[in-house]
Amino acid sequence: MPAPFDYNSTRSKLLLSEYGRNVQNMVKYIVNLPTKEERNRYANVVIELMGFLNPHLRDVADFKHKLWDHLHIISDYKIDVDSPYPVPEPEALHIKPDPLTYPHQRIKYKHYGKTIELMINKAKSIEEPARRQHMVQAIANFMKMAYVQWNKDSVSDESILADLRELSNGELQLEDNVNLNRVEYRTPVQNTRGNNQQRTNNQNRNNNNNQNRNNNNNNQNRNNQQQRNNNNNNRSNNGGARKY
Repeated sequence: MPAPFDYNSTRSKLLLSEYGRNVQNMVKYIVNLPTKEERNRYANVVIELMGFLNPHLRDVADFKHKLWDHLHIISDYKIDVDSPYPVPEPEALHIKPDPLTYPHQRIKYKHYGKTIELMINKAKSIEEPARRQHMVQAIANFMKMAYVQWNKDSVSDESILADLRELSNGELQLEDNVNLNRVEYRTPVQNTRGNNQQRTNNQNRNNNNNQNRNNNNNNQNRNNQQQRNNNNNNRSNNGGARKY
């Protein structure tokens, strides 16, 4: 009776698939060796093989430590060898990281962002009038730039100043006749001039190549005609000499 086929579905699960089935079989063989001296000797050979199969681990800090940890994982923590590093705990593989904390602060005007609110709070704490006024002017300019960037539309200075007064609870304000930096939303324009220039250069290059080929053909035709004329003259001279 023929032996049954050996399918991957009937084999044991690969614990670390990047090392392959053969490495896992080697580790399984080492686990069953009778003496610790043999296990240590074979384990070091397998460690070298694992490093050869995964050269990218050499760029990892303390890559030898990682290889020994992988050796214990492949053996399902059953291998008994003298490891130069502490044996990893099985529970360490299943430790879940702490959940990420996301900010839950409410932004009143999302198109301005949270940074504007922080800048406004910072400007409130400035006591020097000239420096505070300069800070408020910079905040208003930034608000106008952020508005145009997200809304892609023009906005009046009065609207920006009104939002500034509302966000600062009336503590920060500029004069109504102040002019903020002019900001416009512009759609990206394709570099048609550069493309046209490139097409013109290519066309000129093709024309030059064609002209050169025509000149070469003409020169070659003239040379061939001259050669035929010379041959005819030579035959005529030779025929005349034989006649006389």
